[in-house]
Amino acid sequence: MTRFETAFAKGPALVCFITAGDGDTAANLDALVEGGADVIELGMPFTDPMADGPAIQEANLRSLAKGTRTADIFRIAAAFRARHPHVPLVLMGYANPMTIRGPEWFAAECAKAGVDGVICVDIPPEEDAELGPALRGKGVSLIRLATPTTDAARLPAVLRGSSGFLYYVSVAGITGMQQAVQTSIEEAVAKLKAASAIPVAVGFGVRTPEQASAIARVADGVVVGSALVDLVKQHGDEAAGPLRELTSALAEAVHSAR
Repeated sequence: MTRFETAFAKGPALVCFITAGDGDTAANLDALVEGGADVIELGMPFTDPMADGPAIQEANLRSLAKGTRTADIFRIAAAFRARHPHVPLVLMGYANPMTIRGPEWFAAECAKAGVDGVICVDIPPEEDAELGPALRGKGVSLIRLATPTTDAARLPAVLRGSSGFLYYVSVAGITGMQQAVQTSIEEAVAKLKAASAIPVAVGFGVRTPEQASAIARVADGVVVGSALVDLVKQHGDEAAGPLRELTSALAEAVHSAR
């Protein structure tokens, strides 16, 4: 089984996001795993993060101000893989840093660092050739985004070539600002699961254990990002403890939801 299959086979999975280079990233990643995160998303800082709200925008700027480069992100990823051989690791970001040296270079570096999957926010399925074949050729999952505006006509294109899990963006907006109504999440997840066997993880706007528990009752995974990134902003290089504490509460809520 792949790391993704193992993570989602245990029941609802907690997917935790932080930004690479923001705070003590290695310690923060370890804290997420110790707290019970099943899948890790590591954000690649970018100057124009169009899908992200203020919390992650600010994290990108903090990281870039420290001089974080793509090479640094791969070093962080490789060191994480050495410490945590069984935890799925996803890089999440935007097309420019992923394709500027060519998709084959990026895919090869992902494979070398032990990255399991990539979420590229601004390459739509219609432009899959820009990155998808290179990733799949190296055994790296391309994790696609579905949204409230993804209708039945377009869903097959979203699913084609996607693996690992499907990320359902529960609001037509940016990260961390609002949460969708639970009934709309339930309806959307049901439609997605009817169309594909890929696990469905729900994110955007999930901040509390209570919200995470409600979503975990219907989805295969729950994604939490901005609430964790806020802790890094608040505590700086000493964020590991608070991150572990919140992750533990979230994990308990997700894992006991059913």
